[in-house]
Amino acid sequence: MPLGKVLVVEDDAAIRRGLVDALQVSNYETLEAGDGAQGLSLAIGCEVDIVLLDIMMPGMDGFDVLRELRKAKPTLPVIMLTARGEEADRVRGLKLGSDDYVVKPFSVHELLARVEAVLRRSAERPRTITRLEIAGRVVDFERREATLPDGRRVQIPQREAEVLAYLAANPGRAVSRDELLSRVWGFDPRGVHTRTVDMAVARLREQLGDDPSEPVVIATVRGRGYMLANTEPVEADG
Repeated sequence: MPLGKVLVVEDDAAIRRGLVDALQVSNYETLEAGDGAQGLSLAIGCEVDIVLLDIMMPGMDGFDVLRELRKAKPTLPVIMLTARGEEADRVRGLKLGSDDYVVKPFSVHELLARVEAVLRRSAERPRTITRLEIAGRVVDFERREATLPDGRRVQIPQREAEVLAYLAANPGRAVSRDELLSRVWGFDPRGVHTRTVDMAVARLREQLGDDPSEPVVIATVRGRGYMLANTEPVEADG
């Protein structure tokens, strides 16, 4: 049984052929595209488990493909392939929603290990939460609106809504600040010291009327991160 179906989007025919051969030998099914437009069409129109996406392509480059792909398939795993190793490019790819970033030249063994790791994380990804009921509050994530216990409705900014949705999609466990930075902000948390997550949680608590001294929505787990204090059933896509 194949380990998964991989779409390889790479304009260099020799590199693309090498990647396809290596994947097939390792028991993956493959699809291939020689340019960004074709790659985007295949990624949207076909059932694939992961995309290996070159950045430097004529016409529609990898960043453009990823931007459009995230609108159609926000959870499809993507590994960016490029000869450009500058930090700005890595950050841009992560912010656009890539799952990993491999700089050429790379070994086939390294790439296969990264494909396996990303697919493993993907299988563990929670479903997209559209609605949450908690402590008398009802949150509509599609409208980014919360109805409070007194009936008032408040708008929740996008980033804070994404934090709450991620916590809601991971019930019963503490989510670390590093994980939130990676999954919500798209930052590589290694070596980063920031209070971005704490400030977002503080704003979210204020918007939801959640007293941090006795939280009923978001609990702080000392030394581990944040989690929902108490949840009722949620509605999810997928």
